[in-house]
Order: sequence, then C-alpha cells, then structure tokens
Amino acid sequence: MTVTVTDAPQADRYEARLDGSDTVAGIAQYIRTPELIAFVHTEVGAAHEGRGVGSALARESLDAARAAGLRVLAVCPFYGGYLARDPEYADLAYQSRSQVSD
Repeated sequence: MTVTVTDAPQADRYEARLDGSDTVAGIAQYIRTPELIAFVHTEVGAAHEGRGVGSALARESLDAARAAGLRVLAVCPFYGGYLARDPEYADLAYQSRSQVSD
C-alpha cells in the first residue's frame, strides 16, 4: 500500500490518497503565512485508519515546511504529538517571541 500526499493550497490542506486512488483518505488542514504554517485539524477516514495515513500526512507536510523555510505551529493535537515523538522535526516548532530566550 502506497500513501501519496499532495498539497492542495486552494483548499488550505494536504491530502492523502492510497494506491493512486482519487479518493481522499485523509487531510491535514492548515493556515499558512510567509513565515509559518499552523496545522489546525487532521482527519483520516474510518475506512483508512491504521494504515499510516496520518503519519504520512505529518511526515510529508513537515518535510515540505522545512524545505520552504517555515516554522510549524501544531494547533492540532495529532501534529503536537507527532512533533513531540519525533526529534527530527523539533527544529521546526514555532516559539513565540516571549518563549525564546536570548
């Protein structure tokens, strides 16, 4: 099984599809600014749960954020947990100026 993730900027979300299907198996909704991408909601269809769709969405979208030089604000609990579990993406986490120490 192959999960393909694409950015759908007209819908402000990443979409995941399985094995080349046209059916969207999961989405990661976002708000994007020139410096930041905030992931606000992630949803995987019940028929597609347990197949790595959510992880593929997170991994691909976080890699894209890194490539674009964006910080990541994890409003969605799924993204917050993913960032907390995977130190590879720790450098992407957004911190407000009041949280940054000089």
